[in-house]
Amino acid sequence: MNQEELKSILPHRDSMLLIQEAYCEDGTAYGKVKIDGSEWFLDGHFPGNPVVPGVILCEMLAQSVCVLLSEKMTSENQLSLFTSLDNVRFRNPVKPGDTFQTECTLTRSKHPFYFAEGKGFVDGKLCVKASFSFALQEV
Repeated sequence: MNQEELKSILPHRDSMLLIQEAYCEDGTAYGKVKIDGSEWFLDGHFPGNPVVPGVILCEMLAQSVCVLLSEKMTSENQLSLFTSLDNVRFRNPVKPGDTFQTECTLTRSKHPFYFAEGKGFVDGKLCVKASFSFALQEV
């Protein structure tokens, strides 16, 4: 999926639609974003040494999970809402010029709640990993 196709699944727009590509294969969602250095979140984080903020990396992982959750939605009027973020570990920074790749899986569910794990990599090197939960809600 490209960003236009992702818009049919994710409610995010403009600067908050953070992943550029995604696909699902064998119960795993894979996402990708190229950090070019012009992103709004790099403006002050950190001058002279830009690093993608950890909260943004977590949001990129969460948006990848939503690609998997789209398969669980029973109507077009549902949103996947972030309900928790646990066990986050940052291993390596993500900087301009990097291509950040996500790998996320659903680990269990108790409708309307879904639990997932995600990892983010640059050049095969682990940068972040976390556990998440989401709720599907009618809007």
